[in-house]
Amino acid sequence: MTLSDRMSRFLRADVQGMHGYAVQPSAGFVKVDTMENPFRLPAPLRQALGERLAEVALNRYPAERGDVLRAELAKHARMPEGCDIMLGNGSDELISLLTLAADVPGNVVMAPLPGFVMYEMSAKLQGLRFVGVPLTPDFELDGPAMLAAVREHQPALLYIAYPNNPTANLWDDDVIDAIIEAAPGLVVIDEAYQPFAARDSLDRLRRHEHVVLMRTMSKFGLAGVRIGYMMGRQPLIAEIDKLRPPFNVSVLNCEAALFALEHVDEYAKQAATIRAEREKLHGEIAKLPGVRAFPSEANMILARVPDAKRVFEGMRARGVLIKNVSGLHPLLANCIRITIGTPEENPQTLAALRGALEELTS
Repeated sequence: MTLSDRMSRFLRADVQGMHGYAVQPSAGFVKVDTMENPFRLPAPLRQALGERLAEVALNRYPAERGDVLRAELAKHARMPEGCDIMLGNGSDELISLLTLAADVPGNVVMAPLPGFVMYEMSAKLQGLRFVGVPLTPDFELDGPAMLAAVREHQPALLYIAYPNNPTANLWDDDVIDAIIEAAPGLVVIDEAYQPFAARDSLDRLRRHEHVVLMRTMSKFGLAGVRIGYMMGRQPLIAEIDKLRPPFNVSVLNCEAALFALEHVDEYAKQAATIRAEREKLHGEIAKLPGVRAFPSEANMILARVPDAKRVFEGMRARGVLIKNVSGLHPLLANCIRITIGTPEENPQTLAALRGALEELTS
């Protein structure tokens, strides 16, 4: 039997039909395609972190330092009384574990679309039905459609990204609250971009026992460290935590995260700079002819251009790597997503966008 025959016989057909997650080569580019914090730590802090990591016992499995990190993150996030916190290897792992916990025949996973691709992918890989509810053409929650879908499908998991990816906006609070009230299962509020947003959902976590709040340290400034965390009522977190692989957060990642929380002022300063740069860049993009820049409460800007493919290619030819999201959903036709870079990078991004747009009309 050939390897191809073995794969056809023993591997899932739906997996064989999938496309893997593509990462664009970025060496030599202004990299504004993946919503990372563009800032490194100052040199003295990098040296201090290196010295600290050098003392970590790499010969031992992770142990109580994970509990220390959980406690420090709970304080940092102002976790409400009666709640507990769970760590994941990025938010992706937490989404997978939530889906695994909800894998009951007939259960449905629901989210607005366009949204974060892992909600749907995780549901389908686990064999659960996914129901996506389209946003409005302006990328707002369609309240009546969402409530009707909740009544019809009774979702076990309902994801609300706040702000949303890739649209970058916060949704109407009254609509979100109505959806939470109507939801029969768990409502997972994904606040991956909370450091850049004007509002959060901590009060919703306090008021509703079926709300779970998910955050990440990736946008905080530690995308390479892969720390996601999730807060919810203690009995609920205890059940989901049973599915967490042992030692899922490495000792190096844990220590780097603890170091970051000891220097939270530096990361807060970086976030403030990103927010200020976002407003400047958004204002300039909005002035460009034929471009619509949508409101942003994240570290990215979604913009509709005359031809997303050609603009992407034109900016890439000018040394700037963005994300062409136009193929992710019909509502995103001719949309590009630009991550906020450093004050030095953002003028280069704007110049590349201008050049690519001018090329369309030449």
